[in-house]
Amino acid sequence: MKIDGVFSGGGVKAYAFIGALEGIQEKKLEFERVAGTSAGAILAAFIASGYKVGEIESLLDELNLEEFLDPPGLTKILPGSKWFFLYFQMGLNKGDKFEKWIYYHLAKKGIFTFGDIKEGYLKVVVSDLTLGKLIVIPDDLERVYGINPNDFPVAKAVRMSAGFPYFFMPKKMAGKHKEKSLIVDGGLLSNFPIWVLESETNKRMRPILGLKLSDSPQHISPKKIKNALDMLHALFSTMKQAHDARYIAKSQKDSIIFIPVKDVQTVDFKIDQNVKERLVQSGREEARKFLKYWPA
Repeated sequence: MKIDGVFSGGGVKAYAFIGALEGIQEKKLEFERVAGTSAGAILAAFIASGYKVGEIESLLDELNLEEFLDPPGLTKILPGSKWFFLYFQMGLNKGDKFEKWIYYHLAKKGIFTFGDIKEGYLKVVVSDLTLGKLIVIPDDLERVYGINPNDFPVAKAVRMSAGFPYFFMPKKMAGKHKEKSLIVDGGLLSNFPIWVLESETNKRMRPILGLKLSDSPQHISPKKIKNALDMLHALFSTMKQAHDARYIAKSQKDSIIFIPVKDVQTVDFKIDQNVKERLVQSGREEARKFLKYWPA
C-alpha cells in the first residue's frame, strides 16, 4: 500500500526512526511522497532518493556522529577562540562535513538536485531568520529567492534544515533582497510539518503517516520555570512545539506514531551503541503497536 510520510526533527534521537521504518516495512507499506524537518529531513531525503530501510540502517549504524563535529581549525590551537566564532559566526561547527556526508550518499543514488527527484516527492522545511519565514524547499525557492528549484542541491537543503542553532553555523542564502538570508533548523518554526503534504483544500492524496519523536501533545507535562535559564529553554521549546501541537490537535492524531525518547539530548553526538540500539528498539515497538490498527 502506498502512503505519504512526514518525519519530525529530533537530532540524534532519529535513530528511533530506523526501528519505526522496520515496522512500516513489515506492514508492507511503501512511501510515495515524504517530508521532514531537521533530522527528519535526512530520513526523508534518503527515502526519496530510493534508499531501502536496510540500506539506511547500515548507513546510520556505520556512522560515527563525532565525525560531524568540525569547528574552525583555529579552535584547536586556541580553544578559547570557539567563543569568538560562536559570537561572530553564530555557531560552533561549520557543518561542512555533515553536508558532504549527505551529498556523498545521495550521489550514490544519482541524486544531486531537486531536479533529480520526482516533483513533489520530497519537501524539506527550514527557517529563514532574516525574512522571519518558514520556508518549504523546493516549493518556496522561486517565489522567495528567485532560485530555480531544479538546480538546488538536496544535500544543501538537508544541511540547512538540520542546522541546529548555535551548534551549527547558519547557512547563507542569496535571494531577491540585497541582504543574504540566514537559514537555520526548520524545527525552530515547525518541527513536525505534517501539514506540508496536504493540498490547498486540506485533502490527502493518500494516507499520510507521521513519525514524531515525542509524546502526544496531551501527554507533555507542564514546564517548571523557576529562573531565566529555564525560561530561555521554555521559549525555544514552545517555539518548536506550539505551531505543530495546534495543528495536531486539529488534525487526525490517529495518523501519527509518537515515539517518546527519554534521556537523550538532541545534539549529543557522543551517544554509544547501546543508546542507539535502545532508540531503534523504541521506534520498532511503537510502530508495531500503532500499525496493528492503522490504517483504520
